[in-house]
Amino acid sequence: MRDTSRFAELVESSASPVTVTKNGYSKFVVMRSEDYDRMEAELARARLMGRIALAERERNDDLAKDAFESLASIEEKHGL
Repeated sequence: MRDTSRFAELVESSASPVTVTKNGYSKFVVMRSEDYDRMEAELARARLMGRIALAERERNDDLAKDAFESLASIEEKHGL
């Protein structure tokens, strides 16, 4: 690509990511930085919600210990 400012305009005006191809095969995807930041935030939130759901299941199944129980268990195990 020789006209980078035109390519930047294309990416900025596109509502979705722009796929760049070479010989008919996808090489990379370009998107606006705001869209990328939003996508990263959504992925981080989804991971966090998954971890929270797992913690709640463990708590409901009596598989979780509080911090004091965990420390007492470690101290007992290692004779501290």
